[in-house]
Amino acid sequence: MPSGPRARPGRRPIAGARERGQASAELVAIVPLVVVAVLAVAQLAVAGHALWSAGNAARAGARALHVGGDARAAARASLPASLRSEARIDASGPVEVRVRAPALLPGVPSLPLHAGAALNPAAGDG
Repeated sequence: MPSGPRARPGRRPIAGARERGQASAELVAIVPLVVVAVLAVAQLAVAGHALWSAGNAARAGARALHVGGDARAAARASLPASLRSEARIDASGPVEVRVRAPALLPGVPSLPLHAGAALNPAAGDG
């Protein structure tokens, strides 16, 4: 006569009773991997946004420099507020903008990124 939690007198045990809880164990193993993957993709998106913003700011600074304006002010004004405070802008040659992409996890360092732009009227940029 079968014994165990699912055994009933005169009946066979239910098929798969030994695999009970298998899905829970697999879920516990896979959830951390999914969370890490989602955070990695989100961090790449944040870094991409920061790099794109730095490039836009460098181009705005180069345009301002080309027409005799303040390249640093134009570049800083075109940056999002979250990147503006720690941005480093060099307008001594081609305008270069350095920003740090914020990290999504505490304790992880932010990513340093930079972009540069210059206008060359002879090449048709101006």
